[in-house]
Amino acid sequence: IQLKDGSILCPSSSEHDGWRVHFELSRDLGKTWQVIGPINDGKKFGAIQPSILNYPDGRMQVMCRSRQDVVTQSWSSDKGRTWSLMGASNLPNPNAGTDAVTLKDGRQLIIYNHTVRGGAHGGRNMLNAALSSDGKTWKPVLTLERAEGEYSYPAVIQARDLKVHITYTYRRQSVKHVVIDPAKL
Repeated sequence: IQLKDGSILCPSSSEHDGWRVHFELSRDLGKTWQVIGPINDGKKFGAIQPSILNYPDGRMQVMCRSRQDVVTQSWSSDKGRTWSLMGASNLPNPNAGTDAVTLKDGRQLIIYNHTVRGGAHGGRNMLNAALSSDGKTWKPVLTLERAEGEYSYPAVIQARDLKVHITYTYRRQSVKHVVIDPAKL
């Protein structure tokens, strides 16, 4: 994301030496980069693939895939320079990718598998959307898929017309594209 001061902050992660989340910051449009973090030790929470959410008061939040059967989160109050200890959100996660976006109306939207590991297709047989106004309490609002097969690795954006576009792997055979009107959620 591009910060108000023009810096670019990129969420990132590594899988060596434990799953850990870090950020890369450039103040010169990508000529040089500074690494921030990792923000977790990879032990209590093994987390990767962070998505950044923004709040009107300047705080930022990341939501991450984890190995601990929950979507994890961390908060920053200083434009991403430092982050809180990683903690669990109220959303389950079967060790599967998630993606999240701050909607133009200020709500937060996450796409994730509302299951835990085990069962059919490693818990990736259901794909959901949840909303939050504060980033702390998430409410599942839509089931995109719930059937035999695997639905995973979502990506979500909001277009200029305010419609939300979601893509994800569909049964590991193709990619599905879904468009929703967030005003109806």
